[in-house]
Amino acid sequence: MFDKIISGGKLEKKVIENIKIHLKTLCSATECFRQAISIADKESTLCVAQLEREADSIRREIIKTIHQGAFLPFIRPNICRFIKIVDEAFDYLEDAAFEFRYINNEIFKIIENECSRIAKINSEMCELLLLAFEALIDKGDLKEKNLAIRICEKQIDDLKFEIIEKLRKIEIHNFWDGKIISDFVDYLTRLSDLLEDASDYLYIIEISLK
Repeated sequence: MFDKIISGGKLEKKVIENIKIHLKTLCSATECFRQAISIADKESTLCVAQLEREADSIRREIIKTIHQGAFLPFIRPNICRFIKIVDEAFDYLEDAAFEFRYINNEIFKIIENECSRIAKINSEMCELLLLAFEALIDKGDLKEKNLAIRICEKQIDDLKFEIIEKLRKIEIHNFWDGKIISDFVDYLTRLSDLLEDASDYLYIIEISLK
């Protein structure tokens, strides 16, 4: 696919490699968050912020290289939009990690199982997104990866509904406890929406190259 839009080659290859690194960094962040959630270790979520800083540096390098002339003009906005969506996914993950460090432990225990499953699916979706990008580059089956990501997102929607049903049945006396648990669930579940959006954008890029 990308052989149709590579003009010089060197800058384009640099962008492609950095996008892979960017996605792998996101995968590392979702996995370290999953592990922290699975053992309810709040301090372990600090790894997300560290990885987000690394990813931010990679993102700036990608954008700089694109502005230096990588890729033909018609495809640049789509690539930049894809990078922006991945960056937004990092932001939601970091927000979820932050809220988790201040979450009420007793409230969290009520929804711990569902949250752990969501964190696991988010991590799997990230790996699928990386595979989808590689499929785009290598002319693989992008549609199959896109479908798998959509199925994962639907699973998270179902788990979010279960969480909301559980939280509705408990009485929360402290405003901040309620806000933190609500924000945490929101950030945790909206991450999958962004991963699905990123996957859709890869499909848009693929269609635009035909």
